[in-house]
Amino acid sequence: MKQLDFNLLRVLEVLLEEQSVTAAASRLHLSQSAVSKQLSKLRETFDDQLFDRTAYGLKATPRALELAPELREVLQRLDQFTRPNTFEPAESRRRFRINLVETAYSLTFPYFMPQLLEQAPQVSLNCQTWSLDSLDKLLRCEIDMGIICREWDNRSLLHMNHLPEELGYAELIRDYPVCLVRNEHPLLNEPWNIETFLKYRHLQVTFGGLEHWLLDDVLRLKYLHRDIAVNMTDFNSAMGLCESSDLILCAPKKYATKMAADFDLTMLDVPTELEPGAYVLVWHKHFNLDPSHRWLRNLIINGVKEKD
Repeated sequence: MKQLDFNLLRVLEVLLEEQSVTAAASRLHLSQSAVSKQLSKLRETFDDQLFDRTAYGLKATPRALELAPELREVLQRLDQFTRPNTFEPAESRRRFRINLVETAYSLTFPYFMPQLLEQAPQVSLNCQTWSLDSLDKLLRCEIDMGIICREWDNRSLLHMNHLPEELGYAELIRDYPVCLVRNEHPLLNEPWNIETFLKYRHLQVTFGGLEHWLLDDVLRLKYLHRDIAVNMTDFNSAMGLCESSDLILCAPKKYATKMAADFDLTMLDVPTELEPGAYVLVWHKHFNLDPSHRWLRNLIINGVKEKD
């Protein structure tokens, strides 16, 4: 490999994320011609094409994909080395990377984003849905923070105490599951207990990379289980199906309360005792002393808790 120009590494990082010269140029505030020239230098430096052009944009070569994890680590170290000890939100152009469970958007973003836009008009958030590999990304510092669901009930496999030691966290919202059924559901004329709850088939929404909830862990301890008729990934579609069938849908109460207003649904408590869980902001302790990261953490925590 030829002598490395560290300024080109930022270009490579953005190209890997955007998979487009046009989008990369926009983010880097450069012309497309300038980005293309820098891509040529990168190809010469690494002696690899790095990206192939396709009908859908750029496609990273195996060599580029191999470089990606080390590239992020090098850039993070450079950021820490060169980042000032103070942070001026109004002057910053920092781009934060956040992975979060789908239900957290409506419960958190309206309560901190207005302040963020006012205080730091040039800061941006790159948000992705929390998935099975998000925790590994967080531990590798490939993302800045996450908003996830965790439990305080000792029967849960996702207990708060099971978070990796490398992570810092702050609880944002306490919540617990409820049941949603159509307004004319026959179970509304029956005693509401665990037998009735399990008598009917269920509709489940998988979110945040999780395929079961605390409720399922608790039922399993009693050698019971729900009969899941269909598993979906979108709560809005699930509520529509729930409204037109005899399926039971379990959902976090605060999110369900916001969403269910547009549907003819009745909300019931889950007929078994459960300890409320929580939406939790998580980050790698590597960022503890980073002033810009600390600013965003505090903005989210304070904004959400004031509205909770």
